[in-house]
Amino acid sequence: MVNVEVAFALPDQQKIVAIKVPVGTTVYDAAVMSGIVDHFEGLQLAGTPMGIFGKAVKNPQAEKITQGQRVEIYRPLTIDPKVARANRAAKAALKAKV
Repeated sequence: MVNVEVAFALPDQQKIVAIKVPVGTTVYDAAVMSGIVDHFEGLQLAGTPMGIFGKAVKNPQAEKITQGQRVEIYRPLTIDPKVARANRAAKAALKAKV
């Protein structure tokens, strides 16, 4: 058995679940075993991007998790990072003119 954590966050709520899983458990299976979907209405794990310590995992259903790792379940971006950067730059330019 290995100790791992599974984490998910919304803007106003976050949850980290510590669990023990068998050696060889996949990232996806650890997320399922954690029961984290019970804490967030509408959260579905199938097809949802996941990572380990901030690094995206290409295939959560094949990637094995090891002792002490934290599975992170990612939610969709609300705005493209490039658009957000452009918005901040435009706002800063307006502020500089004043």
